[in-house]
Amino acid sequence: MAHTRSDEARTWGTGWWQAILLGLVLILAGLYILMNAAGATVVSAIVFGIALLVAGLFEIVQAFWAQHWAGLLWRLLLGAFYAIAGAVLVADPVAASVLVTLVFAAALIASGIVRIVMALQDWHRLGWLLLASGIVGVLAGLIILAKWPFDGLWVFGLVVGIDLVLHGAWWVAIGWTGQSEPRAA
Repeated sequence: MAHTRSDEARTWGTGWWQAILLGLVLILAGLYILMNAAGATVVSAIVFGIALLVAGLFEIVQAFWAQHWAGLLWRLLLGAFYAIAGAVLVADPVAASVLVTLVFAAALIASGIVRIVMALQDWHRLGWLLLASGIVGVLAGLIILAKWPFDGLWVFGLVVGIDLVLHGAWWVAIGWTGQSEPRAA
């Protein structure tokens, strides 16, 4: 029996209408974020900050609950770093977002360079595609750096918004093909 997209939608535990509904919700969320990418970036910084703060505090508490004292100092230090980073993100999410955008640009450039090197070393395995991906990564990082810090706030919101729209479109396509295909007897 051939594997179809409707089978894939069912495999993921969704019917065709659920897949379309999820897709539409993701698309609407993505479009909403794209309308205010800078605001979405700041909100993301706050949410990440709260998560890091909570994780850091739990790391510190868990260090004292452990049955042995080995590594206590390192675990306390790690928890403190998490908690401090979270507090900084929550205390000044705009400044933190600008700094995180700088790190994001550097990571794009570094990963792009690595992909370029890998493509040249392994050209016979679709190296041209990896090379293109690496060049795009480096260029994206350089574009972000060229506009940083002034336009840095919109980058994360833009990336998340585009990701949600594309992921939502995928779900709609999965549901649509599931709806339009005849069911097996």
